[in-house]
Amino acid sequence: MPLPLTTAIRPYDWGSRTALPELLGVEPTGRPQAELWAGAHPAAPSRVDGTPLGALIDRDPVGMLGAACVDRFGPTLPYLLKVLAVERPLSLQVHPTMAQAEAGFAREEAQGIPVDDPARTYKDPFHKPEMVCALTEFHGLCGFRDPAETAALLEGLKVPELDPWIGTLRAEPPAEALRTVLAQMLDERSRPLQAAVEPALTGVYADIARAHPGDPGVLAALLLDHVELKPGQALFLDAGVPHSYLGGLAIEVMANSDNVVRCGLTSKHIDVPELMRVVRFVPSRSHRVEPTQDCRYSTAAEEFTLVRHDLSQVPEDLPSGLPQTLLCLEGEARLTARPSLTLGRGEAAFVPAGAPATRLTGHGTLYRVLPGIGS
Repeated sequence: MPLPLTTAIRPYDWGSRTALPELLGVEPTGRPQAELWAGAHPAAPSRVDGTPLGALIDRDPVGMLGAACVDRFGPTLPYLLKVLAVERPLSLQVHPTMAQAEAGFAREEAQGIPVDDPARTYKDPFHKPEMVCALTEFHGLCGFRDPAETAALLEGLKVPELDPWIGTLRAEPPAEALRTVLAQMLDERSRPLQAAVEPALTGVYADIARAHPGDPGVLAALLLDHVELKPGQALFLDAGVPHSYLGGLAIEVMANSDNVVRCGLTSKHIDVPELMRVVRFVPSRSHRVEPTQDCRYSTAAEEFTLVRHDLSQVPEDLPSGLPQTLLCLEGEARLTARPSLTLGRGEAAFVPAGAPATRLTGHGTLYRVLPGIGS
């Protein structure tokens, strides 16, 4: 049967105090409320009548996830659904490939570093491709800008100390130029230069500097493309792509991992040598995801597909055989099954792979996540 979920809220300091409460129709707590999590990640699992969703999956992996999902990903829900409410810039970060995650996790396990140690980089042996789909105007930094364009941006700041980086960005091959300049920007010896650059910044980069004065990520952010999304537009972030989210409300769906290699805009652990191994030094602006006519957002990640449902009284039959997580963000969603379930604004449900045929009707907007295999 469809299972109603109690979701978790993460109160990170970059979160909005009002955006999630307004979206969910609840009273603000007075504290930042940054992320809503709907899934089985052990750090903040959703619960069914008080029982963690992961525990229910452990009892019956095939019934909850389906044989195809278990064969491909093991007895674990392969994705995590979030809602982000961003008021201040998140950490500038990248995610590893599966091979990098496996090697890094094994290395830190062998070193005896506890998983909850703040100095630990790899929390699990999995990669973390992710996609964001804007619910409001949403913006962030995503991928390296063409080095020649970045050279022009730096030149426009009128800071003579930047001339060596400008020359490197214009003279060296793109990958080498980006690697050289990023390494130097993250070097402690660049802090005096940063003090000269920050007062010259304008626009979104000035906002970043005001939020994180003196942080090495302020300089590194200048290498990245500023991307703005309108509601319904989406970005896919694969392994090695540097990014930071800067403001707005969005759905985020990702592989069920917690591996983040940070490079700045944070007080958390920064591992520059590992970062330089993980980052893909490739200028790119091909990160946008276009939905299909039926509002399906598919990517290269097999772990997840996102579908937006504009609900009506015309029933939609949900597929069976795969685990599905549903989140109603506006109006009311009715799942006709045995028994039936009604979701109000801000409420979520999990439909096990072994559930009987389920029909979806209602009014408003609902987001649904399922594995990308066979969907």
